[in-house]
Amino acid sequence: MTASSQELHFADAGEAADLAAFLARLIHYDRAAAVRLQAGGGVLAVFGRPPSFEVLAIRTARLEAIVSTEAASAASDTSAGAGALDATVSAGEFADALDTARAERTTDGSEGRVRGLVVPVPQAVTGPPWAGVLPPRGGWRRVNGLPGVDEVRGAVAAAVAEFRARDAALPEEGRTRAERDRIGHEIWSRTLGDTGLPLRAVHAAQSLGFLRPVRAAAPAATAHGSGVATAAPEPLALLAAGGWLRLRTPYGSIAVRTSGVSSGLSGLSVTPA
Repeated sequence: MTASSQELHFADAGEAADLAAFLARLIHYDRAAAVRLQAGGGVLAVFGRPPSFEVLAIRTARLEAIVSTEAASAASDTSAGAGALDATVSAGEFADALDTARAERTTDGSEGRVRGLVVPVPQAVTGPPWAGVLPPRGGWRRVNGLPGVDEVRGAVAAAVAEFRARDAALPEEGRTRAERDRIGHEIWSRTLGDTGLPLRAVHAAQSLGFLRPVRAAAPAATAHGSGVATAAPEPLALLAAGGWLRLRTPYGSIAVRTSGVSSGLSGLSVTPA
């Protein structure tokens, strides 16, 4: 089944809006950005790689369904079965599809409904090398020692301040791209405490909006018809599996390879974020 013959039916328009914001940030760093989409079991995962950070960024959203809109040929562009999706697409085209669906929702007066946003999947593109090597699907274990959210934000702020100070101290003849890259690599390769997580991963999380304050939990009646308030999501967690570290936040995850691994077309087990 080709990607162009599928539609994603999002369970929550707000999660689709958050996904659009995530794509916009990726495009800000790279106008030609591609993202890999994996969906199944009612969840869509979007993988991207913002340049210079050397990490994978993952955003997820719940789905009501993945629907085929035209007859499928026997030769498939995806490796997923019926009711699932695995394809690499243009981040810009996917963002445009989300924006169009949201605009049409507003035009027809249905913006007050939580559910029902339908977005066509763009045509698949030839993916960059990173799209073929994703974090493992399972086997994640918690890593202890991760500081609190405020301390993590403080570590990023201190590293940014150090970079700016060292850059400003360079003599005019020494303020070259190579020297700035050297300073940046030295700073962002440091680890966060004893966790083994490089600071560049935390910097990426901050830059992509993953470290912003957690929204207050809304009553579950909004989506599920009961008056019980939903539990607040865990602010931060650090997980490890198969040569990868994954910083999980309520708004998405940052994954970084810590050793040589080859996970082929396996995908990260996803939960709504």
